[in-house]
Amino acid sequence: MTIATILQQHSEHEVVGCNCTDTVREVVAMLSKNRIGAVPVLRDGKVVGIFSERDLVYRVTDQGDGILDSEVQEAMTSPAVTVTSDTGVLAALSLMTRRRIRHLPVVDADTLIGFVSIGDLVKYRIDKIEREAEALRDYIQHG
Repeated sequence: MTIATILQQHSEHEVVGCNCTDTVREVVAMLSKNRIGAVPVLRDGKVVGIFSERDLVYRVTDQGDGILDSEVQEAMTSPAVTVTSDTGVLAALSLMTRRRIRHLPVVDADTLIGFVSIGDLVKYRIDKIEREAEALRDYIQHG
């Protein structure tokens, strides 16, 4: 299965993102309002980074609360690690584990088409395993 499968299951297809010139304060408010942990950062419609709760913690620790009035491009993680819609779910999970990241922008032909979290991928895998186990139980019981 691919990332495209995960994106199809998302109830909302609109990706919450920000512009690289938005302030850290504005982006933190966006994270809070949408109850999310990270957003892709865009410049001219292209993904140039990711801003996450971790980035906020690291920057405030290093630079103090003055970072809140800086442009998010000064605080984001860049370059962003991305995947395409045809990336396999297991390959994406492996990438996230190796890179110790929790969010991946999905980019096809330089265009952001989605954003997945490790939680999305783990939920998909658990649901798949449960369906397979149920099918095996049915097969065993009903031959």
